[in-house]
Amino acid sequence: MKQSRMSLALESGALDLPAAGKLAVFGARAGDDLSMLPRDRVRIIQGFAPDHDAWAARGYQVGVAPAGPYAAALIFLPRAKAEAHAVVAEAVAHTPGGVIVVDGQKTDGIDSIYKACRRRAHVPEALSKAHGKLFWFSSGPGFEDWAAGAPTVLSDGFQTVPGIFSADGIDRGSQALAQHLPARLPGRIADLGAGWGYLARQILGRDAVKEVHLIEASYAALDCARHNITDERARFHWADARSFRPDTPFDIVVMNPPFHTGRAADPDIGRSFIAAAAAMLKPGGVLWLVANRHLPYEAELAQRFAHVKEEAGDATFKIIEASHPRLQMKSVSRKRR
Repeated sequence: MKQSRMSLALESGALDLPAAGKLAVFGARAGDDLSMLPRDRVRIIQGFAPDHDAWAARGYQVGVAPAGPYAAALIFLPRAKAEAHAVVAEAVAHTPGGVIVVDGQKTDGIDSIYKACRRRAHVPEALSKAHGKLFWFSSGPGFEDWAAGAPTVLSDGFQTVPGIFSADGIDRGSQALAQHLPARLPGRIADLGAGWGYLARQILGRDAVKEVHLIEASYAALDCARHNITDERARFHWADARSFRPDTPFDIVVMNPPFHTGRAADPDIGRSFIAAAAAMLKPGGVLWLVANRHLPYEAELAQRFAHVKEEAGDATFKIIEASHPRLQMKSVSRKRR
């Protein structure tokens, strides 16, 4: 593993952390390096289920919200500006008099956050390395206006918060899939990567639906979904859709899977969603999928399902119906929450 900016700052003596007290780490991904911090003092705040579970499996204390006070806080900068501001304000509020350390890539807006923080606090010269920056300052007043405000309210009363997928409006792909789903959807249905609940609410308006299971890795998005859907047939699962296995197979799976790792397109994410859908369907079950036209999912669909058909689409999207899964993957254990 390459030496991190945090390690360099500590080893050079440019940055000192308190010798005692809890250390908050906001937004650490599974591949980030925390080896320079004493594990018994670290508290990781992470709302993305795969990363949350990975850190917990390594023996770290992990939560979805801060529970300070902390002696110091390390922030791995999120990409969305409003979310980044809110995380900094939250870290400051829970680290009274402590040091706040911010680490991020240029592509994620670290330069603008660095300049903005220098206007509000005494911030020494940043440490620059590997197309990113790390800087720090002492916690204090001046960041109150960055705190998270009320959720955004979209059409039909949907609420969202910064940093989740499609926070500013209904995703066109999900909207297209909802319009082309059959009028009658019987039985138990799973929405993989359900987000803040747009698609699930449309499904609950169709005939013969018994249950809709919203499976979503983002705690913040699922929390919005709980507010957006009050139908008693809805079930909410904070989990990685790629490894989730139901106690009873589903009749139907619908999904608009993510296809980015950071800023880079990664079709393997969608392929793994397709494999997961095949594993959680009944032998005669059906998958309904919307995807960007350019994404190469056809080979995976043909491998996993006996019948595959493009039901609708345009130059941007394709809507696919796939039925009768060929392969049933072995069940894997997972935490229900």
